[in-house]
Amino acid sequence: MTAKTTHLDPEELPSNPAFTQGVIIPAGRTVHVGGQLGTDSAGNLLDGIEAQSAQAMRNVLTVLAAAGTGPEHVAKLNIYLVDGIDARVGYEASRSVWGDHRTAVTVVSTSGHARPGALVEIDAVAYIPE
Repeated sequence: MTAKTTHLDPEELPSNPAFTQGVIIPAGRTVHVGGQLGTDSAGNLLDGIEAQSAQAMRNVLTVLAAAGTGPEHVAKLNIYLVDGIDARVGYEASRSVWGDHRTAVTVVSTSGHARPGALVEIDAVAYIPE
């Protein structure tokens, strides 16, 4: 039997087709994906928020796949955007890669990232199915 995530969408809170208010994940092995930037396999930072957001999400998916899991098993995404970046633009670019996998999401504005020129950083927590 494959365990599944359970989405929590209490009636007392707003509902959104893109994210859920909470996620219950089954006990077991978990992967914590470190913050991924919009860099290609050579470490080159891509240009612009659209390209960086899509690439950062591809990088998250690559780490998940290496752990033997995927976006359907992610309990939480954290997205860190540099101040002044339009979150909707970054969201649409990352969703084009992520797809329609609802999960709990936190979006935070920052003054910058450790790597100059990085506009977005994304990390995740997921369980690894047996």
